[in-house]
Amino acid sequence: MAASYQSKNGKVIDMERYIIEENGITLVFEVTDEKDVRFLHFSSLPFDECTLADEKDRYAYRMFEFQATGFGRGENHGLRYMQNKPGIDMTYVNHTTTTNEQGKRLDIVMEHQPSGLLVRSVFQFYSGLSLTRCWKEIENVGNEPQGLEYISSFALTGISKEGIKPDEEKLLMHIPYNGWEAEVQWLTSTLPELGFHHLADAGNSCTRIQRTNVGSWSSGETLPMACLENTETSSMLFWQIETSGGWHWEISDMVGELVLNISGPSEIEHHWWKNLAPGETFIGVPICIGSVIGGINEAMRELTRYRRRIRRPNADNENLPVIFNDYMNCLWGNPTTEKELPMIDAAAEIGCEYYVVDAGWYADGEWWDAVGEWLPSQVRFPGGFTEVMDHIHAKGMIPGVWLEIEVMGIHSPKLKDTDDSWFFMRHGKRIIDRDRYQLDFTNPKVRDFAASVIDRVVNEYGVGYIKMDYNINGGVGTEQGSDSFGDGLLKHTRAYQAWLDQIFATYPDLVIENCSSGGMRMDYSMLSRYSIQSTSDQTDYLKYAVIASNAPTALAPEQSAIWSYPLKTSTREDIIFNSVNALLMRIHQSGDTSQLTDDNRALVAEGIAYYKSIRHNIKRAIPFWPLGVSHQGAEWVSLGLDVGTKLYIAVWRIHSTKNVITLKVPQIKGKDASISCRFPATDQQLRWSASPVDGTISIELPNDIMARIIEIDLPQTEA
Repeated sequence: MAASYQSKNGKVIDMERYIIEENGITLVFEVTDEKDVRFLHFSSLPFDECTLADEKDRYAYRMFEFQATGFGRGENHGLRYMQNKPGIDMTYVNHTTTTNEQGKRLDIVMEHQPSGLLVRSVFQFYSGLSLTRCWKEIENVGNEPQGLEYISSFALTGISKEGIKPDEEKLLMHIPYNGWEAEVQWLTSTLPELGFHHLADAGNSCTRIQRTNVGSWSSGETLPMACLENTETSSMLFWQIETSGGWHWEISDMVGELVLNISGPSEIEHHWWKNLAPGETFIGVPICIGSVIGGINEAMRELTRYRRRIRRPNADNENLPVIFNDYMNCLWGNPTTEKELPMIDAAAEIGCEYYVVDAGWYADGEWWDAVGEWLPSQVRFPGGFTEVMDHIHAKGMIPGVWLEIEVMGIHSPKLKDTDDSWFFMRHGKRIIDRDRYQLDFTNPKVRDFAASVIDRVVNEYGVGYIKMDYNINGGVGTEQGSDSFGDGLLKHTRAYQAWLDQIFATYPDLVIENCSSGGMRMDYSMLSRYSIQSTSDQTDYLKYAVIASNAPTALAPEQSAIWSYPLKTSTREDIIFNSVNALLMRIHQSGDTSQLTDDNRALVAEGIAYYKSIRHNIKRAIPFWPLGVSHQGAEWVSLGLDVGTKLYIAVWRIHSTKNVITLKVPQIKGKDASISCRFPATDQQLRWSASPVDGTISIELPNDIMARIIEIDLPQTEA
């Protein structure tokens, strides 16, 4: 629509102003007479003209940042993605709004006539969700190839324009750090605490807050997501990046405003460069970004619902079966028939429904650098591997195995059937990481071989579950068949996921777990396909409590596999604590349960039986955190699941000097809620006191190490 407004200096400006309101979010962009497009607003807060920079500075409100080879850059940019060319020289072509099965879709097309580059900005909305999925489609409609160096999937200037307090006072960054055995550790910081000082008189400090993933572990150091909270306006901007390779987000400043750019791989950070030929289209990495009134709980509510919407429909996330895996604090990758049979019996006795033989089944002895052929060991299984698989079936469970299909050990017997075209190559050499080669799934021979392995374990061994591990990092990528190393990595990850799609189409009942040394590849390019994700390799159940409680910030609860591994020396409270870790998500039972006392084994079985009684609600529950998201060292931890008329709350006490903690449970405010301890069912130690006036519950756990599950029934509101 045509619009006129008065700038801060009193000048009347005529623009084509477009306002899109979807699911509680308002987007505003405008087109100037010169066909420049400015993205002015994306927020759950209403649009206010007075919050914008003056007209002379609105050139900084870019729809995206885009850098191509041979084009310059403007402004004092430093390493930031600011005023990139030809991005700032692109002009408006058209925009369209359509409706599909997910909701509304907005496409904004811009062009750069000198280079022949056309960019389509896509915003896919989802009915009822305060977020959008964004990506870019770059087409070369010219006559010459063009080199792509960077393209933002989403860009927004003025992310802190609402409110009057200084940014350093009103803004909080919430960043989820990730590491091996230390997954999903949220840290909340002010901008100065992150080294960002918004002091430049010109509003352009040349610095940035940024997080980047390099290599094929997409969550190797930080989860591909973050949140920016405006405490003055009680609003939250949140995002997740959906790729299993390189990604980057940064917050910087320009014309006195804070600027957010989110992208997939880039040339500077990831050695990514794409030579776009005439007639070719490159589709960028999708990201999800949303805005809510509220904080972490409200942001994760929207992300949880979104993750369920984009996920492949599957029976595993409907039924939530209980999985036993023989690895953690159990066989440690050293299975034999003699060891497996009694554990299979014990797993069936306590109520497990899948039984997974983890690493080692394919080798006579040490196996790390020899993997890749995936044939069972006759030494470990003298009666044949199918003897173990058949015993699992006979006990009423579905068998599973461990695979690491993307790698091949440097001493693998399968190497004789391969050549360099099978592997990641850089500078003419195969890439080796931890004595393994990285297979390249752009090669059809690799895909065919991997598919033959799946066919064999499913059809010959009767496997219905695969733990698909990935214990190396392939680095920046491969030069083979690629314009750059990063281009090779992106092609490989997309080829692997396309292969995975074919596997699920061929074997619709097969459950495949996403594992990467625990949680080193937790991203929704993978998790939109896989139904379940390993969250950690953490071996200490006390430390696992924090990882478990935070896991639903990274993925939906019904996709969060949590280890529970009681030891034969475990006390009653150890058993309970271990079980509570997993009961509100997905149970990955382990530990040698055949060696437990009868009482302790019965307690494990009680936990599994309780889980089965509530799992129909877990798959639709919305997570919340009565004590906020946690970090290692926290003495009290809590996770809640909200299913409307009922709340499930796990509470952990970890070496605290306090016996009592107060939980924030606003759902009970003004209600006569009924509270009960549900696991363990017979517990005389737990005491609580609820305050429906302020929406809190005080819980007493008298032991130094203790965990419980409580249920809260809420009265139904009359229609």
